[in-house]
Amino acid sequence: MRSTRWQARRLNSPNPLWGSNGVAFGPDGRLYVAQFLAGQISAVDPATGDVEVVVPPDGPVQSPDDLAFGADGSMYIADLVPGRVWRRSPRGEYGLVSDEVKVPNGITCVGDRLFVNEMRMNGRLLELFPEGGDPVVLTDGLALGNAMQLGPDGCLYYPHMVSNQVWRIPTGGGVPEVVAEDVHDPVAVRFDQGGVLHVLSRGPEGIVTRVDLHGTGSRSLVTSGVTGLDNAAFDGENRMFVSSFASGGITELHPDGRTRPVVPRGLDGPYGVTIDLGGRVYAADHYRVARPEEPDPGASGDVTTEILQPFVHGITADGEVLHTTSQFGTVQTYDPAAGTTRTRATGLDQPLGITARPDGTLVVAETGAGRVLAIDGTDTVTVLAEGIDHPVDVTLDAEGRCYVSDDRRGAVLRIDDEGEPVPVADGLGAPQGLAVRGDELFTVDTAHRRLWSVSLTTGDTRIEAEDLAVGTPPGAAPRQTPALFAHGLPGVAPRFAGLTAAPDGSLLLSSNGEGTVVRLTPARTDP
Repeated sequence: MRSTRWQARRLNSPNPLWGSNGVAFGPDGRLYVAQFLAGQISAVDPATGDVEVVVPPDGPVQSPDDLAFGADGSMYIADLVPGRVWRRSPRGEYGLVSDEVKVPNGITCVGDRLFVNEMRMNGRLLELFPEGGDPVVLTDGLALGNAMQLGPDGCLYYPHMVSNQVWRIPTGGGVPEVVAEDVHDPVAVRFDQGGVLHVLSRGPEGIVTRVDLHGTGSRSLVTSGVTGLDNAAFDGENRMFVSSFASGGITELHPDGRTRPVVPRGLDGPYGVTIDLGGRVYAADHYRVARPEEPDPGASGDVTTEILQPFVHGITADGEVLHTTSQFGTVQTYDPAAGTTRTRATGLDQPLGITARPDGTLVVAETGAGRVLAIDGTDTVTVLAEGIDHPVDVTLDAEGRCYVSDDRRGAVLRIDDEGEPVPVADGLGAPQGLAVRGDELFTVDTAHRRLWSVSLTTGDTRIEAEDLAVGTPPGAAPRQTPALFAHGLPGVAPRFAGLTAAPDGSLLLSSNGEGTVVRLTPARTDP
């Protein structure tokens, strides 16, 4: 960042691996990681932790969620949101295997054979043929399938995430069979080199369930502490490496539960950011509400997870509670002390920014509908303004007047008493996060990576800081991806660089170009 007016300090370390989902060892011995949120695939050296992007986000693959390697070294990729399966040859050439799989997720190779399942209700498990031919359905009725693998008995094992079960079916088809029930939030099944079944949990504790398939069917649990486990891979020495959809990174998990960070974990966004009266900072981080903390050299790099909350993007603190928006179309109030959540509104179209009036009324930017909404204490929703091109964030000044950023129009608007959006400042690039500090309004311009200030008395604008780590990273083209999966769940999220004012006069910025929250403190000037 460049600024003579502000000093910047990160509250957490940058995220070197932006999300980590499906993982598989490649022919070169490196661990390949599908990064759904980043739209890319990276290779990790498990000895050094070095990360190299091998499938960049500017290619045909949009949202890779799982991957597998064929016998000839080809990489097969489940491209979740658009519903495609790709083959990347050892020479780096891409070919479309199928666009007939809805929400492809779990993918595995058995020799030259390729199998994929669907992450949806009544999903299917299919065999695909890279050289041509119609897909063959082995079974259907999956309750959100996910990461699967061939077992020692020649059957494909796969989880049902909704019913908390593990199933198997012969690779040649037949009657599927339940292998384990009442498994803790199963997201992936993996076999180690000794043929022991490991079932990963997507929950906050990072539980791995080991199931004895050769004898009594007994189970043992290991709690890793890695929130939001997604997938795992075993190397030739039977070392287990796990990924996390909630915080990225790669972690070696020992049989006794000890962990070794290979690639540090961190924030997947962040999106909205807020601070409560006690000075505790919270970030909306797509899959969770997180608490950024000071960097701890040599540690995992992870931040504290307050609560797993899928597709959370907007957040504001209000007394002892937090109000959030989600791409599920919901607005919720979460009480950290009680651990309870109250739903305030549902069915909204991409709600993003949120703030609270002194009387507790919530003000929400409904981005997809071009509206600004109010939600009162009885959860009644009213429209404050509409007809806005792309409202992203909202904030209030000391007089209670509402301001909204429009990153398509490049303007900040004030909502007048009649509900008309009145321009306050324009020519701001792509303003997103908003915050008021005294008689100045600040906004984050993600197009030019700037922090702007707008005088609320004169309307004058000024560039406060430049070269912010926000928006699309330099050199990367913005991705246009579907807003919804085929089964109606949110797809790849719109990026949102949040901003909030702290009681001490500093600003907190969602530095979503590197995965940090940055505190901006006014620079001291000589008298």
